[in-house]
Amino acid sequence: MTEDFLHYIWKYKLLKGNLISCNGDLIEIIHQGYHNTDAGPDFFNAKVKINDTIWAGNIEIHINSSDWYVHNHQLDLSYDNVILHIVYSNNKSIFRQNGEMIPQLEIKNNFDSELFLKYQDFITNKNWIPCEKIINNSSKFTTESWLESLLIDRLERKTTEINSIFVRNNKNWEETFYQILAKNFGFKLNSSPFEYLSQSIPLSILAKHKNNEIQISSLLFGQAGLLNQNFTDDYPLILNKEYEFLRKKYNLNPIKGHLWKFLRLRPANFPTIRISQFSDLIYNSSHLFSKIIESETLIDLYNLFNIKAFSYFDNHYIFDEKLIIGKPKVFGKSATDLIIINTVVPILFFYAQEKDDKKFQNRAFTFLEKIDAENNSTIKKWLNIGIKASNAYISQGLLELKNNYCDKKKCLQCRIGNELLKKIKE
Repeated sequence: MTEDFLHYIWKYKLLKGNLISCNGDLIEIIHQGYHNTDAGPDFFNAKVKINDTIWAGNIEIHINSSDWYVHNHQLDLSYDNVILHIVYSNNKSIFRQNGEMIPQLEIKNNFDSELFLKYQDFITNKNWIPCEKIINNSSKFTTESWLESLLIDRLERKTTEINSIFVRNNKNWEETFYQILAKNFGFKLNSSPFEYLSQSIPLSILAKHKNNEIQISSLLFGQAGLLNQNFTDDYPLILNKEYEFLRKKYNLNPIKGHLWKFLRLRPANFPTIRISQFSDLIYNSSHLFSKIIESETLIDLYNLFNIKAFSYFDNHYIFDEKLIIGKPKVFGKSATDLIIINTVVPILFFYAQEKDDKKFQNRAFTFLEKIDAENNSTIKKWLNIGIKASNAYISQGLLELKNNYCDKKKCLQCRIGNELLKKIKE
């Protein structure tokens, strides 16, 4: 038995039969209260009738009565207004601080055992998601509304992260966007070194060299720790010479070059290529955040991210190793889509909150609705079990569902899991 399951039984009024307190009093539930996920009693503002008296207050739920003392509730005044203690097993009487006994209701025989067995199966099976075999029994309305809610949860969590960066940068929008964009330019494997890179070289310094692409590239490659070799090719030699001058001028300290990951990456995703593409974006787009805010359509954004690595990389993936046959290393549509999904959309959502302007929030949602769903292993597995993501709006909700509910076996807090469990008793 778990407390989560007992919360579920109480919250959704799934108790059956006559409810008799441990002292033999008849109990009638008028209102189960409001679920509290923070500190304090489990349900606030409940109303129950015990014999002929109506009580209003809070509800606490435990597996065993003695857990009241295990959790030291007897020392916490916030539990003194508990009007009913719900337990799976009654093994001890409990009292308020004034010595008054708190009514208790043992419910081990007051719910459908089939319901608990299915819940147990959910949290113990080894399927990719707990309800994998029956998820398609969930209604379309429940699935769509839940995924929409999860998308908003996902964006709100990301805006919390953005806010901490925003505050750290003294509420400088351009610097904040630059750092978030850099982190996501590293995609999964190189997100951390890209983040460190952006923190090591302020956008304000790069802006001073906005008319010189070589100097911007030298600053980024140098601060990335990728110019500390004995090169033979002219291009890295030029970058290294420029960087040594600028490093001394600005008193810069590069990050460690060994942080960058090349293994298990397609050459087109090598950090050398991504850094050069990032340099091209910085060179061609001064006041980048302002341009993002001004972009009203996906075409505007695609044009903004129409970038490529420096021509040297047409025939190279890394310095000093020339390819026999090469081509321009453009920043493709799928990469641009991921940047829009993971950088542009969250910053627009955050900007809408800060400026109290829903126009930008609606724009963020519109972008997600018009962008193809991510083509990653998680979304492919959702498709394999019959859940298709028609666009990024849906796929983002599915990623949130998998990562924060399915993987954590939070079936009772999931609207889909909740509905599927309820159908068992119908």
